[in-house]
Amino acid sequence: MCEDDHGHDDGHGGHDDGHDRSGIGRRAVFVTGAAAALTLGSVSFASAAPREQRGRTVRGTLPPGSPDFVYVPVEVPRGVREIHVAYTYDRPTVPAGTQGNALDIGLFDERGTELGGRGFRGWSGGARTEFFVRADDATPGYVPGPVRAGTWHIALGPYTVAPQGLSYEITITLTYGEQGETPRPVYPPERAGGRGRAWYRGDCHLHSEYSDGRYTLAEIAELARAAGLDFINSSEHNTHSAHAHWADLAGDDLLILLGEEVTTRNGHVVALGTDPGTFVDWRYRARDNRFGRFARQIRRAGGLVVPAHPHATCIGCNWKFGFGEADAVEVWNGAYTPDDEVALADWDGMLVASVRDGGRDWIPAMGSSDSHRSPDVIGRPQTVVLADDLTREAIQEGIRAGRSYVAESSKLSLSLTASGGRGEHAGIGERLRVDRDTPVTVRLEVTGAPRCTVRLVTDQGVLFTGDPLPVSGAGVVEWRTTASYAAYVRAEVRHEAAAGPLPGALAAFTNPVFLGS
Repeated sequence: MCEDDHGHDDGHGGHDDGHDRSGIGRRAVFVTGAAAALTLGSVSFASAAPREQRGRTVRGTLPPGSPDFVYVPVEVPRGVREIHVAYTYDRPTVPAGTQGNALDIGLFDERGTELGGRGFRGWSGGARTEFFVRADDATPGYVPGPVRAGTWHIALGPYTVAPQGLSYEITITLTYGEQGETPRPVYPPERAGGRGRAWYRGDCHLHSEYSDGRYTLAEIAELARAAGLDFINSSEHNTHSAHAHWADLAGDDLLILLGEEVTTRNGHVVALGTDPGTFVDWRYRARDNRFGRFARQIRRAGGLVVPAHPHATCIGCNWKFGFGEADAVEVWNGAYTPDDEVALADWDGMLVASVRDGGRDWIPAMGSSDSHRSPDVIGRPQTVVLADDLTREAIQEGIRAGRSYVAESSKLSLSLTASGGRGEHAGIGERLRVDRDTPVTVRLEVTGAPRCTVRLVTDQGVLFTGDPLPVSGAGVVEWRTTASYAAYVRAEVRHEAAAGPLPGALAAFTNPVFLGS
């Protein structure tokens, strides 16, 4: 379920003992990595006695066409225990078809705002109206750690700006005193119980209260187990702050991978299974030619690069970076919609293109729920991976190799194989090495898909459509072909077609079996 969630409640917290009307006139434009950004005038604080609080309020207006990021420098003196930030902005009425105001927010510490630098301390996008950071604790989405003296930056992201402009108010409150102790992070293990080489079910795109979701981490873990999942991936928008809070929820029955949904203005990418504590920057567009740098960072951190909901229609969601860096692509996102149908067709087109080089550079497909809150269904859909064990490395290897299929629930199972006349055999994500004219038998076994229809899809299009499966949901289909006729075969299981030209919604689909030497 791709979301564009930028709602805020009115009101702000903190103490207001000073005002700084920092409008668009007080600014400096600078370049951070690639994208131009706007820096407003600094907000300064004097020293104070322990337990005192000092607050400043900043007001301003951003015009249409503002840079993607606007920074408010805050001069933090020594002796500060906590930084608290609250903000509001106006939402004027706009004409139909015109975007209104939406303003995201985050924080960088005294180490600076450099693209890919170490200064990141948190991001809540449009999900919160206030946050705090201390050494010993922080609002979900933000990272605990020392509050050192120096120039911090509040990062504003004017996601959309109304024709009237975007007027905002930020209240910054410092609490003085001795700092607490920063907790040492504990991360979930990279191995669960497992069943050796087996098919494992997972949901790799989920959101909690650590970004714009409403689930707690405990609720996600409980719902994942109830959905029959073996693994999940933490994927909060533009923050790794949840990583250190998953350890107690993992177990022999649930592997918890750590990652991030890198949410740029030109599309979202899931960093799947990165090293604990990995933060991936998102402050660039396709035209900045920076995505390759951060895709390589994801892989250096042991993760997979998975473009998410590439044809989603929400602002900034449509994927514009190309697929040259992708390890897999999320073809099915949440409840099946026309966006997913377009993504599936686009992915099939990429498979056809890969046939020209023998299928060596094909990109496997995945599916995830992108669940944020009830009634979003965790595990609808889920990626079912053939892996040597239930470990981070084995699951990633299975996904990267395409030894997987996507199903709407744990009730549905598939087996797709191709065999030649001399005992040659290949499964999903594999190649059956036979001569071009050798007869090949494709066999699909389905369970848990009552009244669904099976389709076999090749580089020539849909070449087989079966009768609806019985109410038991189980069935076997066999189809014969040759490598000269079909360079690959993949399966789709669809619900009964709704009215109109589109086929029925997917219940499951497989990655391909390639045919030929």
